[in-house]
Amino acid sequence: MIIGNKEFCTEKQGYIMGILNVTPDSFSDGGNYDKMDAALFQTEKMIKEGATIIDVGGESTRPNHTKISDEEEITRVVPVIEAIRKRFDTVISLDTYKSKVAKAGIEAGADLINDIWGLKWDGTMADVIAKSGVAACLMHNRKQMDYTDFVNDVIADLAETMDLAAKAGIEKDKIMLDPGIGFAKDLEQNRLLMKHLERLNEFDVPVLLGTSRKSMIGLTLDLPVDQREEGTMATTIIGYLAGCRFFRVHDVKMNYRALKMTEAICNQN
Repeated sequence: MIIGNKEFCTEKQGYIMGILNVTPDSFSDGGNYDKMDAALFQTEKMIKEGATIIDVGGESTRPNHTKISDEEEITRVVPVIEAIRKRFDTVISLDTYKSKVAKAGIEAGADLINDIWGLKWDGTMADVIAKSGVAACLMHNRKQMDYTDFVNDVIADLAETMDLAAKAGIEKDKIMLDPGIGFAKDLEQNRLLMKHLERLNEFDVPVLLGTSRKSMIGLTLDLPVDQREEGTMATTIIGYLAGCRFFRVHDVKMNYRALKMTEAICNQN
């Protein structure tokens, strides 16, 4: 898979996507990196620690988050994307489900659109991605948790997303899928989906896993948000064993080391 100017060989190798929330209200790190100097310092730190992709987010998507206008989100993310593009040779992802924000981010230098609604939010995201030629991470999500056969329903929903992408002309080799841990799923459903992550391999595209510090870990281990890194690392290892190859995390260094150790053992001849 080629994203931006970099080739990702996903047969045996996994990659870390470092989270850069330039928001005042994200659940884990809101307000930490919403100033340019802090954002750039964190970007440099994550790259040094092993991140190959930097995922810039301008609107919190935590439960009960406050929605903001397209214009405000653009104002938050575009200067950061431009500054990262100018200073670092890294792949830049933009975490947005709004096509207007995606278009502005792509023009600013984003290489990948990370869409938590899997092309299903406003009806025009697929066209924006297809026309630009950038890569896309398409996540599973639902407005209502009205499942009848949970794991199969998730797979069916992702099949709809893949159909939307194909109809818009997004090339399959530009797509990765995300099971959407923590989105429209309760604790048991999140853990069940983690147990059956290999089902996403049916689509024959790379899979991104985003579990970092999420409530699944907090509720399982009864831990606050700032003490969930070991749980996150466990999901990274489980994800790799199930075929996931991209891992969206807050703590790059710990997850990178866990991933490299897992790879070394799994790929030992």
